[in-house]
Parts: sequence; C-alpha cells; structure tokens
Amino acid sequence: MVRLTKIYTRGGDAGETSLGDGSRVVKYSLRVEAYGTVDEANTIIGLGRIENARAAFPNPDIDTLLARIQNDLFDLGADLCTPEGGCRSEGALRIAAAQVERLEREIDRINASLDPLESFILPGGTPVAGQLHLARTVTRRAERLVTELAASESVNTESIKYLNRLSDLFFVLSRAANNNGKGDVLWVPGANR
Repeated sequence: MVRLTKIYTRGGDAGETSLGDGSRVVKYSLRVEAYGTVDEANTIIGLGRIENARAAFPNPDIDTLLARIQNDLFDLGADLCTPEGGCRSEGALRIAAAQVERLEREIDRINASLDPLESFILPGGTPVAGQLHLARTVTRRAERLVTELAASESVNTESIKYLNRLSDLFFVLSRAANNNGKGDVLWVPGANR
C-alpha cells in the first residue's frame, strides 16, 4: 500500500520527475506524456461516474465496471512509470493478460444487446455517451503515445492491448448509453456539400 504523508517534494521544480525505478526524466518525456494521458482518461471516467453514469446505467454492474477500469488505469500508470529492465523493475506492477481478457468479455457482453451498426457514428447523443466518446478518444491518444514509446523503449505489450480494448469498450458503452444504439448520431458522408 502506498502512504503519502507529504504532498509536495519540490523534486520537480527544475522540470524533472522521478520514474518508478528512481531514474529522473524531464517532465515532457514521452513516457511521462504517456502515463499522464492515461491519468487524463481516468479523470474523465471519474467525472462520468460521478455526474452521469449512475443515471444513464441504472444497472450497478456498469458502475462497478467503471470503478474496476479506474483501478486498472492506475495499474497501467504504475506499469508505464517503471521502465522494463530498470533497476527497480523486478516485481513492478504490470498490466496482465487477464485484465485485457476481462475487457474483451465486457465488450462482447455489452455489444450483444446493441443494434447492429449500419454506419459510422458521430460522437454524441446523450451527455454520458458524449463523455464516454471523450474517454475513448483520450484513451486512443494514450495508446498512440504508448506505441510511440514502445518504438524506442521496452514497454509491456499488454499495456498496449489494454488501451486498445479499453477504447473499444468505451465505444460500445457510448452506444449502450444511447438507448442501445437507437439514439446514435449517424455519419452521413458528404451530407453538407
């Protein structure tokens, strides 16, 4: 368990931060940008849970699912914060294949109740669907950053898979929040020419 007794350390005042292995990097490093974007997605989920999700999804399973995802995203941040092969990487918290598989099961379960897609859909519909689309796009940005990081440094491949499935889950959840797809906003190609 983590125990924080002092919130500020002044350690970042010169524009650097510590990673989980104790190494120091500039705050604009790709690794910090990647786990910072994961944190941004987590914040959007938290806001959605507080304001909208409980009303849009009276089924408490969705709230439990979102709470689990928020915890997983902290795991993912810890994973990304501790470079593989670093001095403290032994025993570091890593995203596991089981977490990815759980997302796949949730996607399949939720997607089974949705109307089939007959067009691409635009972000929107109900307020919670819009918020889930926002979480989806921020998660996609995090995925792009993590894959870019993986091109130059060792990264847990399950973390990339997790982000990819999570954005898919947010997509099906947004459709569920739009009356199981009946309220989706459909893209009409070339409609405004």
